[in-house]
Amino acid sequence: MKKLSLISLGVLASLQLANAQTISSKKWADLFSYNNVSAMKEDNGKLIAAAENGIFYYTISTGEITKLSKANGLHEVKISAFDYNPQTKTGLIGYQNGSLDVISPDGIKYVVDIPIATGYNGSKRINHISITGDLAVISVGYGVSIFDLKKKEFKDSAFFLSGGVYQASNEATIFGNKVFSVTNTGLKSHEMNTTFPVFSTWITDMPGSFRHIDSEGALSFSSATTGYVYNGGTPVQLSQTFSNVRDVVVNSNNIVVTDANRVYTFNSDGNFNNTVSFGEECNTATTVGSSVYGGTVMSGIKNESSNSFKPDGPFFNYAYKISLYGENQLLVSSGGRESRFNTVLFNAKNPGFYYFDGVEWIYPSFFKGNTTQFNILDVISDPVNPTDVFFTNYTASNSRGIFKMKYNPGSKDFTFAKSYNLGTTDGFTRRPVGLTFDDSNNLFATIAFSGEGAAQGPLTAVGAYDRATDDFLVKNTTSSLGAAQKALYHEGLLWIPLPRINGFIAYDAKKTVNTSDDTAYILSQANGFASNSGGTISVAIDKSGDAWIGGDLGLRILPNAVSAIKTPATAKVEPIIIEQNGLGEELFRDTQILQIEVDAGDHKWVSVDGGGVYYLSADGQQTVKHFTKENSPLPNNTITDIKVDRKTGKVYFVSYDGIVTYQGDVADVTSEFGNVLVYPNPVVYSNFKGKVTIKGLAEVTNIRIADATGNIVHSAVARGGYYEWDLNNMRGTRVASGVYFVLMTNEDGSDKATAKIAVVN
Repeated sequence: MKKLSLISLGVLASLQLANAQTISSKKWADLFSYNNVSAMKEDNGKLIAAAENGIFYYTISTGEITKLSKANGLHEVKISAFDYNPQTKTGLIGYQNGSLDVISPDGIKYVVDIPIATGYNGSKRINHISITGDLAVISVGYGVSIFDLKKKEFKDSAFFLSGGVYQASNEATIFGNKVFSVTNTGLKSHEMNTTFPVFSTWITDMPGSFRHIDSEGALSFSSATTGYVYNGGTPVQLSQTFSNVRDVVVNSNNIVVTDANRVYTFNSDGNFNNTVSFGEECNTATTVGSSVYGGTVMSGIKNESSNSFKPDGPFFNYAYKISLYGENQLLVSSGGRESRFNTVLFNAKNPGFYYFDGVEWIYPSFFKGNTTQFNILDVISDPVNPTDVFFTNYTASNSRGIFKMKYNPGSKDFTFAKSYNLGTTDGFTRRPVGLTFDDSNNLFATIAFSGEGAAQGPLTAVGAYDRATDDFLVKNTTSSLGAAQKALYHEGLLWIPLPRINGFIAYDAKKTVNTSDDTAYILSQANGFASNSGGTISVAIDKSGDAWIGGDLGLRILPNAVSAIKTPATAKVEPIIIEQNGLGEELFRDTQILQIEVDAGDHKWVSVDGGGVYYLSADGQQTVKHFTKENSPLPNNTITDIKVDRKTGKVYFVSYDGIVTYQGDVADVTSEFGNVLVYPNPVVYSNFKGKVTIKGLAEVTNIRIADATGNIVHSAVARGGYYEWDLNNMRGTRVASGVYFVLMTNEDGSDKATAKIAVVN
């Protein structure tokens, strides 16, 4: 068959960092939670709200909601402070690591860091931001700094140093020509003059421990239980008392005090107006006209009718592993383990799992307010009964085990069906880790510490789910192991990394739940694993049948894995040797490989603990891309899971700080051409200086690129479904402006495709 593709795809004009580094593009999107709203500002009928990992805009009259995150312009996650000036349309975002983003009509400017006081070793977290005109006062652990929003630079800083100890500014605001700051020792103030940086010249207007402050037509501040209005002279106490003040907001008409469970409004003189309850915990609130809006902990923005407004997303950002199935459906587990060990990481929010049904995110009511301790390492849907969902609860308590939930599409909720204790009565042994279906839809669980009667039983086990009895049959594999990772199913075998021992298991269940005839093939250090390695963590098997095994200290390849592992006495795992400065060097030597994923073009995505994600050529010899939190929207550099949707090429990156996706160029690669696309096209040098991507190619594609007169200017063989042309000719110099024809055939010449590329230098 013959295809012709003349494609012109626009490229997002990426926002630039202060150091000219591009972070986001159209290829990226976030799957962040926008439930936990920490600050809000109103601008002409639009509420601008800050959540944990992004900003969103809610237009009250139309209901329109848009969002801004690291995937489309911001430069960090973990927002700790925010304010916005409606007059100048300028906002300032502060992060837990001390960096800032300035949002203005001109774009987004990244301010690398706040000024740090000499000798200050405390947290760099930005506690609070308050904008007045073109100035913002920023509260941090050592005091306050003044930031000029127009010039996008810092002015004076006041370091609250007394007796050799730094005092934090909890919050601060500019009122008149003074900066007022609430601290744990009092309300303090200073005019913005030459002595502003000298802390000894600051005045304590009122002693006490105060948390919150804001100003516009009036100035109001509070302790945990008492609020005040202050316009010089003696502060006047508000008429209501509070249980736990979360925020104080002053706008042109009202003082709004957010308590733990209620929101109180006062006029600018401090006279009580009204109280509103949103039915849940709020961080902040504000008024728009006569209406009150709450910024909640769990439901985004709420109005007085308890309607919720926020971008759709998972219930929390915290995520560990992800399962893809069906049409764009996701199940996300929220557990975690420290490093390669099975050390339980309990999350104070006890989040459970999240589900995306292809249209919206759903959070099981089962987990809301549940006092059971959950550390869910894996969650998976049953392909035989898709509404049945199984998850592993890896805890050192009597709640550990495998749980089955039932999904009801009508109510969009899950109900508890059954729990399986895997045949033990104590709260320590037989801790389930991962769940895997084989190609006969049999469900298997990998189980750690299966030794009976011991707090740290030394056995690794496999549990097979018997549908007839609705129970798991558990078989121990050996007495010398103890821990396990989630298994990968491939060609009749369960491939199981062993994080506490320098070895690996391939488990043959014979495609049945009968465990009596099962066989375990075990590799050890003698098979070639690094001598200093403490265990294996991840595994993937590529199109050539090689197993890529990631350990705590490196990467190993088992060639022809299925046949090789069945003769463990002779099987050998090998490192990948790459050339560095003329010398051979082991790829990923002494680094922990958290996850390996193979895309449709046989390229490898590899997550390195603390090192971001590498995208490698099929043989691992070339690094095609290297994403880190510094050069991409990745929330952090420790990605706990990677999944590729091979039909679409979309890549999911999972972390404890949230999930982002990247639209890869490789999708559904076969021996024939798919939908061939060229982008950017046209290539205008003043707008784009990178390589032109051609995707939708056959698995092996012969490429010739010719100019308008038929002269061949470039030729190549592309493998893996896509190709990047640097716009150089065969002499290594950039081609001239003009139209170029791309002529392509697959490996055996049975399929052809063509495309055009317009080049403007």
